[in-house]
Amino acid sequence: MKRQILMVDLKGQYDRLRNEIDPAINSVLQSGKFINGSDVESFAEELATWIGVKHVIPCANGTDALQLAIMALELPADSEIIVPSFTYAATVEVISLLGFKPVFVDVNPHTFTIDLHDLRRQINPKTKLIIPVHLFGQCAEMEEILLIANRYNLRIVEDTAQAIGADYFFSDKRSAKAGTMGDIGTTSFFPSKNLGCYGDGGALFTNDDELAARIKMMANHGQKQKYYHDIIGCNSRLDSIQAAILRVKLQHLNEFTEKRKAVAQFYRHKLKGVRGVSTPICSRNSTHVYNQFTLKIDLSDRFNINNVRNCLQLELKNRGIPTMIYYPVPNHLQKAYYSDQYPKGSIPMSEKLSERVLSLPIHTEMNRIELKYITDSIEEIMDKMLSMVTATKRDSRWKQTILHTNQL
Repeated sequence: MKRQILMVDLKGQYDRLRNEIDPAINSVLQSGKFINGSDVESFAEELATWIGVKHVIPCANGTDALQLAIMALELPADSEIIVPSFTYAATVEVISLLGFKPVFVDVNPHTFTIDLHDLRRQINPKTKLIIPVHLFGQCAEMEEILLIANRYNLRIVEDTAQAIGADYFFSDKRSAKAGTMGDIGTTSFFPSKNLGCYGDGGALFTNDDELAARIKMMANHGQKQKYYHDIIGCNSRLDSIQAAILRVKLQHLNEFTEKRKAVAQFYRHKLKGVRGVSTPICSRNSTHVYNQFTLKIDLSDRFNINNVRNCLQLELKNRGIPTMIYYPVPNHLQKAYYSDQYPKGSIPMSEKLSERVLSLPIHTEMNRIELKYITDSIEEIMDKMLSMVTATKRDSRWKQTILHTNQL
């Protein structure tokens, strides 16, 4: 490959959009309004229209968005908050920072989103909030989650940092965008997201007027009028330059999504039937916007799955193909959040996935030559590894890696 393959090609996307982005940035520089400028207000209005929600409140980053959402709900001090273990730590981090107890639940092995059976099992009188994470680009089973929340009088904060623009379809044929179905939705504009800025940024979504007003105050030091602080808040604002960039990118978001879907379709077609790997499964109730394209190593228990995955990753790296493991350690086993309540083996699917998943490059600038090189390489490497299992003379580089030592 002459061109370097990247997990996310932010420079390539910028080069394609520079004639729109540079004037947008220059306009902010000329205005001198770098905090709470007109671009921030305009972006909030435009994004609200695009996703179909009454209020969008921009903030400094996606983690702040989650923290502000939980703060705005004014939960009792001893509240428990249900969150999937198989997600990025930020979702759990804010729960702990605010003094609440995270209650970890497992995920569906096919969609990577919250497991409904485990969700129901974990609800108790202290449960006050569910945070479904729309992981890798598709919605959790929101219709059932909403029914559960209504039955037990629970609030819902949707973490849609990886799924902005995904559509969820209800059984009555209604549809809604990710982040617009619960009490509050949150998102991140981290550069690698489908809608990403050139720094940090985030936002909250809600259809509740009172919640929107409260969140706006909280994000601005708890003040509605300058120097008059009605509630305890924080300082979390989206910079005007980032808002200007996001206004440009929002106009291209549908195009970005279609390009990601095309990459995913190529991967799915070329990797179908490749021994030892399975491609992402799309939920029947949600579209997929593919913030990540995540494979699972799909082999019998006689293999050391984790080592096969790591070996595949190393071989791809040697061929100039980057990959990422989202996430190598589920949150209930992280040192920061470990509790005797969740020993190893207590949330089994999250633990299995942490040993099996491998995400491939996916972004708006990929071409068919790169995609073919990646898929051909995966097929060749997996075929070589698995063929060696039955070979009389095994390559010493592989034999300790592929099989458990007691099988050799």
